[in-house]
Amino acid sequence: MIDSAFHTGNRRSFQNLIGGELFVLSGYEAVQLTGDREVPFEQEANFWYLTGIEEPEWQLIIDGSFVALVRPDVDPIHAVFNGGLSTEEAQKVSGVDTVISFEEAAEHIKRAAEDKKIASTIRQDWARHGFAPNPAPEKLHRKLKKMFGGVTNRRLELARLRAIKQPVEILAIREAIDLTVEAFAFVARQLQGLNYEYEIQAEFDYHFAKHGSTHAYEPIVATGKNACTLHYVKNTEQLRAGELTLLDIGARVRGYSADITRTYAYGNVSSRHKAVHEAVERAHKEIISLLKPQLSVKEYYESVDQIMSRELQRLGLIDNLDDPRYRDYFPHAVSHGLGIDVHDPLGAPEYFLEGMVLTVEPGIYIPEEGIGVRIEDDILITSGGHENLSIKLPTSL
Repeated sequence: MIDSAFHTGNRRSFQNLIGGELFVLSGYEAVQLTGDREVPFEQEANFWYLTGIEEPEWQLIIDGSFVALVRPDVDPIHAVFNGGLSTEEAQKVSGVDTVISFEEAAEHIKRAAEDKKIASTIRQDWARHGFAPNPAPEKLHRKLKKMFGGVTNRRLELARLRAIKQPVEILAIREAIDLTVEAFAFVARQLQGLNYEYEIQAEFDYHFAKHGSTHAYEPIVATGKNACTLHYVKNTEQLRAGELTLLDIGARVRGYSADITRTYAYGNVSSRHKAVHEAVERAHKEIISLLKPQLSVKEYYESVDQIMSRELQRLGLIDNLDDPRYRDYFPHAVSHGLGIDVHDPLGAPEYFLEGMVLTVEPGIYIPEEGIGVRIEDDILITSGGHENLSIKLPTSL
């Protein structure tokens, strides 16, 4: 069960990794959408992993054996409109007994700076992905940098801890996957009677909401050429007979994500459409069969390149296995970690390890033909090899 004992255990494991250093971590703050509306709040994954707190502007301090949550100052008017988390509720959720104010936290950090030259936190380099990051973690980093001689980034250490999923995490991921599979199966049966991409999304919206769940990420419902835009999320176009429709959708259950993709025929499709789908389906099965503990990540990606190049050559899209046009038709990575975040960190491993959960999602995209196919399943690395957690959902066209 995901409860305070889970978050407490995570903190203790992390404390063992960082020793007695001062570690300060910020949760996310609320961000404006437009006018006086806020973006729907979602907590920073590392902060949630260590605390379970799902409200904005909280912080965590770990200083040797001292552990404290830092409570934000909530304006009374804000509390009336938006509510908030009481000290008692925060203690119950997190398992942290000590809750202090921002002023008390500042005093603690100031005293620590008198005899510690280095502090630590977690920073993510979202700028390299072209994203505008939530401002809270960077504000904290700037503050620590002014007070200490150096600030160590403990992102990798926590990523490696998060990469190996505990039984309660695997159970939550299974629940998210099972709910997603149910929704896919329902939509697949109804598909030929639907007319627009948004109608497909609406079926998933309803199914997830009916079960107290949400989408783990913006759903992708892409018909025809839209599937060649990898993160297409408009989901507004009319479905057309004779084309393929790509669905990349996952539920979030108890804080954990599913991530599944299937590509379905809408009406009768051409032999070319079928050939592309068959190529992706063959590659998908072969790539999954590679996965096992202690498999070199480098060797895995080299094998994937060979498998995908062979299928592209078979389709007449490239001339040979070393053709540089390979990435024109398969431009994304075949796998990523899965967990709290839909792209959960694996900690830059050299080898796959038991307890990791990752996706396998080969795809072939041919913009000049208006064809895009992707098939994605969620895989658990086990002691004896792997388990396909989403195997109940057929991959057929």
